Amino acid sequence: MTRDPALRRRTRFAPLLILALLAAFVAAPAPAAAADAMTVTDAELAMVQALNADRTARGLVPVRIDSRLMSIARGRSVDMATKHYFSHTQPDGRNVFNILNAKSIKWYTAGEIIAKNNYGTLAQSVEGANIQWMNSAGHKAIIVSTSMNYVGVGLAIEAGTGVKYWTAVYIKGPDRTGARATAAQPLVSAGSTSTTKRVTVSWTGADVKLQVLTSGLYIFRLQRRVDGGSWVNISTGTTAKSATYQLATNHTYDFRVAARDKAGNWGAWSTATATLEPTVGAVSATR
Repeated sequence: MTRDPALRRRTRFAPLLILALLAAFVAAPAPAAAADAMTVTDAELAMVQALNADRTARGLVPVRIDSRLMSIARGRSVDMATKHYFSHTQPDGRNVFNILNAKSIKWYTAGEIIAKNNYGTLAQSVEGANIQWMNSAGHKAIIVSTSMNYVGVGLAIEAGTGVKYWTAVYIKGPDRTGARATAAQPLVSAGSTSTTKRVTVSWTGADVKLQVLTSGLYIFRLQRRVDGGSWVNISTGTTAKSATYQLATNHTYDFRVAARDKAGNWGAWSTATATLEPTVGAVSATR
């Protein structure tokens, strides 16, 4: 099921194939959850990997996990498993588009795919649901869409029957993924005095590519600490990719860099370390 914001106020829309492939539903009861090598969270992440493998096999960019969509997808699956139905429309009349809007999630295009099966293990359930979706033209169209950039996957298991309910929610939305920075090993050379050395720190960065709406790299933040102390800002916003400092020997210096994209998303820190040993034989005295 997909929808464009231009259709939000309409009361009718054209859903994709709703029912999962029934031939994949087996009669054997599921084993106890404790006997499964996967947790529900493990299975959800495995499904994201499987869905992204379907994309990369076709030369598409993987969609990124959005924690908000993961929560919505899990909630949709739990609702189906606990209320014993299988539909894009909940018993209260709401669908995923209503839920996205209620949570103030900005989206330009959205889609939902659902599946259910009763395979014995969660690993088998992941594979089975993925096959079901990819064998349905409507579901496949969402999975390999050239306009979606974020996804959330949720799984719930029906008590007593072991039936697994799967939901994947896709959106085309603003860039929410922080840029990537990588700090190189600092280059240490002799300093201008016997007790200092010249340290050059360099780094690279790029914005993480999305299928659509990648905002682009903007700036870096650089910090330093001495001998494991507190981090101190060297630069809170620079476009440079290297810096050189004259630093005292007999200390260990950690440098870390993070990158921000043009949408304001900061990525993770990348850290590099330089330990400055004293210059051997540089100091002598006689009395």
